[in-house]
Amino acid sequence: MNYQIRYSPETTTKSRIVRTRFCKQLRKNLAKLLRMHLGLVDKAANANQPDVITVEANWDFLQLVLPDAHDQLIPQVENILSNTPGISSFNRVQVYALGDFEQIVALTKAVYAERLHGKTFVVRCRRTGKHTFKSTDVERYVGACLLQQTQARGVSLHHAEVTVAIEIRQEELFVIEDRKPGIGGFPIGTQNGVISLLSGGFDSAVTSYLAMKRGLRTNYLFFNLGGREHEIAVKEVALYLWLRFGASHAVNFITVPFEGVVGEILEKVENSQMGVILKRMMLRAATRIADEFEIDALVTGESVAQVSSQTLVNLAVIDEVTPKLVLRPLCMSDKQDIVDLARKIGTAEFSAVIPEYCGVISVKPTTRAKRHRIAREELRFDMAILEKALSEKVVLDIRKMQFEEPVIKTAVRVVSSLQKGEVIIDIRHPDEEERRPLRLADSEIVRIPFYKLNSAFAALGQERKYLLYCDKGVMSQLHASFLNEQAYTNVGIYRPDVAKSAELLG
Repeated sequence: MNYQIRYSPETTTKSRIVRTRFCKQLRKNLAKLLRMHLGLVDKAANANQPDVITVEANWDFLQLVLPDAHDQLIPQVENILSNTPGISSFNRVQVYALGDFEQIVALTKAVYAERLHGKTFVVRCRRTGKHTFKSTDVERYVGACLLQQTQARGVSLHHAEVTVAIEIRQEELFVIEDRKPGIGGFPIGTQNGVISLLSGGFDSAVTSYLAMKRGLRTNYLFFNLGGREHEIAVKEVALYLWLRFGASHAVNFITVPFEGVVGEILEKVENSQMGVILKRMMLRAATRIADEFEIDALVTGESVAQVSSQTLVNLAVIDEVTPKLVLRPLCMSDKQDIVDLARKIGTAEFSAVIPEYCGVISVKPTTRAKRHRIAREELRFDMAILEKALSEKVVLDIRKMQFEEPVIKTAVRVVSSLQKGEVIIDIRHPDEEERRPLRLADSEIVRIPFYKLNSAFAALGQERKYLLYCDKGVMSQLHASFLNEQAYTNVGIYRPDVAKSAELLG
């Protein structure tokens, strides 16, 4: 199978030097992702293996060749192409040596004949190189023959139901079978790194995605206000985002325990000023961490006037505590637009079940913070507490989070082998379940995504025993703990060992 991978339009407007660098980076990213997710080796890195994938950078597109022996991996390959920053679109193509017009018709007809049945169509040909004919000559000839030789309803130049797409490049013919969109943006690695403040909510998750889409190597910073379960839930969001959109580059997940900071604010700071001061403390901490990693920009999920701390006046006062550039991709976005984008990228299901830990809730929060009042209130704050929080931060390579063992605090039953009559509930995100289906020949499997589990579990027969399953064990722990707290004692966790997991997942 062959693919033409189109660069984002903004990449094509760059100078020759910059465009070449961006194209090489995208090729490198794709080769790494294909090796990591599918175990395929790029032929450019290992030319002695004949049956491996090839990714080649051309001026106008990348060409990816997947050997026929790996056709079963087409859905996974296309999933990677759909979610890799820097790709505008990609075409699944058939590639042939260029022959005469009759051969072009025969090859095009083989791909499009069934699709044209009862439909109007138009032929579009893109041509590069020196030939004795024009693109319009190809379009007219192929269109006339397809109209005669298929059961197409007719030709429509402006409102066709089917576009027959072919390309001629020098002495090669490309018949395009299918065209799919990418996410656009720039390849990760073409821009500098940033630290994204991630709470797990709709805004911060979407913001992190937008940063990655723009080519920024996005590290995650989490201020823990809600304990261990909050932390592992946010880790799950970060891991999902990284695996789907940013896995070409290693980044860090950084946790800072902020309960002490919140406690000090609640005790010492005047009620109306608490929200602004909490955000200032977070930016101070983020700045220190960014300095440590030599990062020059922070990314936050604020949207103008969405809450009291996000008025223009308050945002200006908050930003005064950091010399770093603070990027706010959502600053002009409506909340519904943010939620819609969260649904599109798959983070809405996570964010909807993560509780909001605001830290402090003011009775009458200020919307026009005064610098002198903020300074006066902060004089009461013991900065040693902030220093203590920073000294206790935990920095984790996100690649290791795939193998991190969650800490089970509640008495949830965890099993690695199944007993007769136990039912497995696969609670993974539907995208992950479809990509790697769970196969257990002798056990019943029920598929309930984690974001529907709390409401759906009560409808199950409670005389049976259920074991929750997810790849990392994070969401299964969270939801099993919650169900146990709701007096459902028939819930446990299924966690096979690593070797067994590889065998069970297709």
